[in-house]
Amino acid sequence: MLALPRGGATSRAAPFHSGWERGAENSDALSVWRTPHARQPAASPLLVRGTAIRYAPRASQEPEANPAPEGPRADRSAPPPPVTLERRPECQPFFVPHAGGDDAHDECADKFPPNRYPGMDVLVGGVRFDALQVGVRVLWEIKTHRFDTYPDFIREREIAKELEQIEKERRAAEKCGYDFIIGVSTQAHKDALLREAPFLNIVVTGCTR
Repeated sequence: MLALPRGGATSRAAPFHSGWERGAENSDALSVWRTPHARQPAASPLLVRGTAIRYAPRASQEPEANPAPEGPRADRSAPPPPVTLERRPECQPFFVPHAGGDDAHDECADKFPPNRYPGMDVLVGGVRFDALQVGVRVLWEIKTHRFDTYPDFIREREIAKELEQIEKERRAAEKCGYDFIIGVSTQAHKDALLREAPFLNIVVTGCTR
């Protein structure tokens, strides 16, 4: 006879699964793990022995080969931008009143380029110029001599003196990133300067004294 457990209650026998059923169940579970993740729908859960498994897309599990830079922090090794010429103290333009004593010269310097600040000379790179042209980075030296009325020996001395001054102004302007133009009253004066320094930028203003 079979002995009954105390309390009179019958014990529940474990559910019986045949070998074929267990094999089929294990086969279903293995098929889940053997299937590549990329073939599984990202949002469709699979049931393995009553447990829901949800696979994330495979792409999210692998880092990008070449991630995009993250704004300004991405290139911290890049050199800083070059210091501009305007940040150099000696290249900042400083305006001072015309030296005076030659009204015709000062009027020409104000009106012909025209001067950005009428009535003022400009200091750039430690050198004094007659005008800074309106709207552009151009410095001017104005000559109002009646050069064509001078004797030859005076012309030669005047040209040598002017070229020494002009070279100093040209170098200061170039060093600070400005163009440099010379204004003369007559064509004869322009021709005499160009014979000695053909690279100069000279215009005839026609200003009279």
